Amino acid sequence: MSLLVAHSVFMKQKKFIYHYRNLRWAFGRHETYLCYIVKRRDSPTSYSLDFGFLRNRSGCHVEVLFLRYMSAWQIDPHLSYSVTWFCSWSPCFSCALHLAQFLSEHPNLRLRIFAARLYFCEEKNSEPEGLRRLKAAGAHIAVMTFKDYFYCWHTFVASQDREFKAWEGLNANSIRLARKLRRILQPVDEIDDLRDAFKLLGF
Repeated sequence: MSLLVAHSVFMKQKKFIYHYRNLRWAFGRHETYLCYIVKRRDSPTSYSLDFGFLRNRSGCHVEVLFLRYMSAWQIDPHLSYSVTWFCSWSPCFSCALHLAQFLSEHPNLRLRIFAARLYFCEEKNSEPEGLRRLKAAGAHIAVMTFKDYFYCWHTFVASQDREFKAWEGLNANSIRLARKLRRILQPVDEIDDLRDAFKLLGF
């Protein structure tokens, strides 16, 4: 099966570091990159495997491109599929809804998403609600840690045996984003209960 990648199966080192760097303010990074692994259980003892990376093209978000790619697999409802993503940005609201719908139509597919950064996840935006709906549809959503960056570097990047080196702030930013994501993924009624409790305490 052909991979929908830009030029090769492996990403250039500078491109990976630039787009996946978990900066607090990631200015100028308007593209989203998605490294993926797809596994299909063909028998109790064997998996078929595909991997590669995608980026958004011609105004089409990378999540939608991946759904088109998965549709080309002609998903067999009698087999189980495991899909793992490592994304430079978390899905926007619209893409989260598309993914939730896709998962509801394919209950035999499990999706795990690890994001380097959270896309527009502020209270005034709709993205947090999109992530909550995606979680409710069964997706596992987490923030990339050093372990995930290390894995991606040696799986998707043309590293030429060069070891992955953490940039300054990687671990601290990962912890900060993970805390933010945990707050986002809390059910809305639990968030409201916490706010009411803080008001009673005078916070």
